Amino acid sequence: MPVHLYDTLTRSQREIRSEDGEALRFYCCGPTVYGPAHIGNLRTFLLQDVFRRTVEMTGIPVKHVRNLTDVDDKTIRESREQGVPLKEFTRKWTERFHDDAKKLNLLAPAFEPAATDHIKSQIDLISRLIDAGHAYATDSGSVYFRVSSFDEYGKLSRLKEREITTGREPAAGGPIDADEYERDSGADFALWKARKEEDGEIYWDSPWGAGRPGWHLECSAMSMDYLGETFDVHGGGVDLVFPHHENEIAQSEACTGKPFVRHWFHCAHLMVDGKKMSKSLGNLYTLEDLQAKGFSPMALRYELISAHYRQQLNFTLDSLQAAESALKKLRRKADRFMESSGLTKSEFYDRETILENRPESLGPFQSAWERLLDDLNTPAALGELFRVIGGAEDKSRGNAFAYAFVLFALGINLHSEQEPKAREVPDEIRRLADERWEAKSARDFARADALRQELTEAGWKVLDRKDGYDIEPAG
Repeated sequence: MPVHLYDTLTRSQREIRSEDGEALRFYCCGPTVYGPAHIGNLRTFLLQDVFRRTVEMTGIPVKHVRNLTDVDDKTIRESREQGVPLKEFTRKWTERFHDDAKKLNLLAPAFEPAATDHIKSQIDLISRLIDAGHAYATDSGSVYFRVSSFDEYGKLSRLKEREITTGREPAAGGPIDADEYERDSGADFALWKARKEEDGEIYWDSPWGAGRPGWHLECSAMSMDYLGETFDVHGGGVDLVFPHHENEIAQSEACTGKPFVRHWFHCAHLMVDGKKMSKSLGNLYTLEDLQAKGFSPMALRYELISAHYRQQLNFTLDSLQAAESALKKLRRKADRFMESSGLTKSEFYDRETILENRPESLGPFQSAWERLLDDLNTPAALGELFRVIGGAEDKSRGNAFAYAFVLFALGINLHSEQEPKAREVPDEIRRLADERWEAKSARDFARADALRQELTEAGWKVLDRKDGYDIEPAG
C-alpha cells in the first residue's frame, strides 16, 4: 500500500513515489546551529522522521539529506559576540542537536551537509544565474536574484492570490539583504552578501568580492549536489514556505529550467499553553529543559507527534505527563508480547527482524498502519493502537511483530535508556493502594473512592488494570 501525503504546491493529497524507482530522494531544511533546538524545531524533525520511517516500512528506501545552516546573520552575530571562531561555535550546537536527535530516536540522515563546506557550489550556482540574466551584482559586491525574471515566483505560497508585491514594481522598495524577512516582503533577495564590518573574519572570496552566501542559496546548491536538479520530496516547517522555499524554487528553476521538487511537505506551528512560543513569554522549551523537569525524551516524541502534522499542536506540561502515562500502557503490552513470544528487546525493535517476521496482514494493528499511510495521520494511528491493544492476543508471535512494526514506523522505543528512573513508592502509600484494590475487588466502591482520594492528596495516582494496578506520582 502506498503512502499518500498532502502537497503544499498543488494543495492536494498525492501518492509518494520514487521517480527514479530506486530510492525516495528526501531533503529537509535542518537546524541553524546557533543555539539549542526548541521543541517547535524538534516537532518538525520528528514528523519528518515518522514520514521517512513510514515510507521505508512500505519497502521504498529513502535517501535522506538534512542540511546544517552554519553561516547566516544569527551564527555570525552570536559567534562574534562570544569571541569564538564560527566553526568552533557552530560545532558545539551541532553536537547538541545530534545528542537531542539520538535521545528522540531520530534516524540519522544519509548526508548532513553544512553550508560552509559547500561555498564553491553556491558560487557556481550564482554564476549560472547571472549568466542567464536572473541575477545581478551591485557596486557593493552583493548579488541579488531578480524576482521579476521568474514568472512563477509566488506559486508555492500563493503570493499572487494574496496580492502581495513580488518585486516587479518600484513599490517593492528595492532588494532585501536580510536572511529572513516578513511574508509581505517580495523584493529581490540576496544570493551573495558583500562583506561588512560586523562580519569580521567570516567571509569567502568570490568573483564579486569578499562576502558570504545568502541563507536561501545553500539549500538549492546542496540539494542539487546530493539529490540532483529535481528530487522527490522537500520538507520543512510551514514558516519556511515564504520566503525560504519560495526563493529556493525561484533560484533553482531559473537556473536549471527544470522542476525543483515534486512534492512539498510542511509541518504546522507549535503553540505552548495556547500561546506562540517565545523567550519573552518564558514558554520556550528545549529537550534539556523538559528532562530537568523529569520528563523522558520518548514522552516528548510521543507528545510532539500526537497531533496531525498539518494541525497546530498546543503543548502543555500536563499533556506531556499524559504522554508518559500513555507510554506505560503501550510498554505493558510490549512486555507481554515479548514474554509470551520469547522475543528480546533487540529483536522487537530491530527493523530487519520485524520486516522478516511481520505477517502479510498486520491483523488488529492494520488499522493503525493504514492511518499512517493516509496523509501521515499520527493521532489516528495512536488512537487505533490504544483501541486494539486490549483485545490483541498477547501469545500471537505475528501480532507481536505487527505491533513492533507500527511502533517502529512511529519511532516509539518503549524501552529507551533515556526513560526517567521510577520514583520509589513509600510503604505507607503502597499499603493504602493495596487496601484500595481489595476494597474495589470486594465492590466496596465507597471505601475504594475514599482511599483513592487519600492517595491523590498524598501526590499519587492509581491506574487500574484487569489483573491489578499501577501507582505513580501524580505530576
